Amino acid sequence: MKKLFLMGAMGVALVFLSNCSNTKKVTTVPVAKTNYETNVQTVVMANCSPCHIPANGGRKRAYDNFANVKTDIDEIIRRIDMNPTDRGFMPFRKAEKLSDSVINVFKQWKADGLLEK
Repeated sequence: MKKLFLMGAMGVALVFLSNCSNTKKVTTVPVAKTNYETNVQTVVMANCSPCHIPANGGRKRAYDNFANVKTDIDEIIRRIDMNPTDRGFMPFRKAEKLSDSVINVFKQWKADGLLEK
């Protein structure tokens, strides 16, 4: 009787285990890359104006275009990552740093390859 029970349990285990595999299909959802027109431009217009936007009376290097922002991305990230008490901190007239999510827009844009569109 024990042999019959043991053989039956092994048979059931064999059926269940035969359907197991380590090659499961994993589906990933493509993540849209950060680009200048969709993500960065709005952040620049909201946070770097009026100093870096000539149309708004800015006298600093213009960040109202893709080429200038792309060229200066390392400097922009360095300065917005500073503490408000540090010399060179941006945005200059604000008493506190930009939020981490705003700073991460610039960092992610750089990591994604500085795409324009």
